[in-house]
Amino acid sequence: MPRRTADPRVFFPWEKRRGVFGALGRARARIVALVVLAVSLVVVVHRREENAASVRATRATLATSSRAIASYRADHAGACPKAVGDLAAAGYLQDAPVDAWGRPLRLVCPGRKDPLGFDLSSDGPRGVPGELDRLE
Repeated sequence: MPRRTADPRVFFPWEKRRGVFGALGRARARIVALVVLAVSLVVVVHRREENAASVRATRATLATSSRAIASYRADHAGACPKAVGDLAAAGYLQDAPVDAWGRPLRLVCPGRKDPLGFDLSSDGPRGVPGELDRLE
């Protein structure tokens, strides 16, 4: 049976580690990686919450504008306003309604879904008409 010979070189534990996992084994690198991970997590969560708040605000504007349009139609024998901005001019709203991204709402009268009603929508966060992220 051959005898094992000890490796004559001496290695320190940090010298044997290679690559990314070896660098993450060091205390400072681990702390920096955790701080970067925590900051990026906070940024991602903040953006998601900001987008959700904008969607909620736009839905509230849509609901308020829908009630104003219904009042306008009741006062004008079922006729729709030509534009959503006409509601402010007629006194049904204080200001012309815009979504949370600063774009005006879209009014279609008679509605595509309900020919006797109206459709009110926002173009959504990207602002492209008719895309899937629109709010109705």
